[in-house]
Amino acid sequence: MAPRTLHKLSDTTVRSDKLKPGRHSDGGGLYLAVSPTSTKSWVFMWVRDGKRREMGLGPYPTIGLAKARKLAADCRDAVAHGRDPISERDRQEEPTFGEAAEAVYASMNASWRSERQREQWRRFMSVETAPIRDKRVSAISTDDVLKVLTPLWQAKPETASRMRVRLEAVLNYAKAKGWRSGENPAMWRGHLKNILPARSRIGQRHHAAIPYDKIPALMPRLRKDSSIGARLLELTILTAARSGEARLSTWPEIDLEREIWVIPASRMKSGREHRVPLPRRAVELLRELHELRTSEFVFPGLRPAKPVSDTVMQRLLKRLGEDVTVHGFRSAFRDWCGEETSFPREVAEQALAHAVGDAVERAYRRGDALEKRRALMEAWSTYLSQPAGSNVATLRRRLAAERT
Repeated sequence: MAPRTLHKLSDTTVRSDKLKPGRHSDGGGLYLAVSPTSTKSWVFMWVRDGKRREMGLGPYPTIGLAKARKLAADCRDAVAHGRDPISERDRQEEPTFGEAAEAVYASMNASWRSERQREQWRRFMSVETAPIRDKRVSAISTDDVLKVLTPLWQAKPETASRMRVRLEAVLNYAKAKGWRSGENPAMWRGHLKNILPARSRIGQRHHAAIPYDKIPALMPRLRKDSSIGARLLELTILTAARSGEARLSTWPEIDLEREIWVIPASRMKSGREHRVPLPRRAVELLRELHELRTSEFVFPGLRPAKPVSDTVMQRLLKRLGEDVTVHGFRSAFRDWCGEETSFPREVAEQALAHAVGDAVERAYRRGDALEKRRALMEAWSTYLSQPAGSNVATLRRRLAAERT
């Protein structure tokens, strides 16, 4: 067999703007492909089992003639030894687990409403999966998954469960991209379920939600505490807000003149803007903070460009000896509404930013009962400020009088 002619093209020819659209052979399976719009790229072609195959080597001039010839030579060597140049290239381009996780984060980031969710993903990528971050994604095994999950599975079951879901998502992404094959080692049913104890069997301790009649005694203790966590927790309780809504609040959201806090849809669990009427004590608290502001965040962290840590309120409660969750204050507020006031259920639910009624009913209810909710939140603030041991019946009559 006569040897194949190589290096048919020259740099001058490749640079020329007069090349006709089509493929121009350099020999040895290397072609310069010219499109109808005169863009150029390199292609390597070969025959395997009677079928022609081709692989792109990159665009010109990013890949010059000399580099294209080197790439083609590597491909010819692979073919000569019975290997597949495309498979070899794909293996070289396969990312590490950390790189694959970053790709999933980048593709999903825009669809997430919660900054907390983004923070959890960033921690997942940088801290929680550090032991496997630099491992090729195709090499991640069940042992690797367990290495990440086992230390937290019983100590922090909620965190571990979310981590497992993220691990499964990254490995599913890798399989869809062709970097993995076979079953996902992070899937629960039929796999990890047979190895790890179900969360319902884990002896996890639930923090009790604080009874609403215990909160008034807590409020003076918060006001005596000068920490940013105490101010944040007080506002969270006064407004019955979710912890993330209060922690990530910014000054542009707060209108102290109109005594209203407008939480944008992007930060709401429901995906809808939520207006919060601010009771007098909340306005007073926010005016004090506004005088001392160092950031656009109402509750800045150690670095003013970032908000305070998401654990600051729970640490404060622990320090105060209160074995309850921050979310439990919302439950307490709802219990108080139902048991101690005559405000309509719908108003209480709207104060918590819960959807009220079915889709048709919500379509007809255009307003958000702002002024009714303002009366409710002021009554809640009044209740919270009652002195220890005050007569509940007397307070109820006072609250009823305020609403008339």
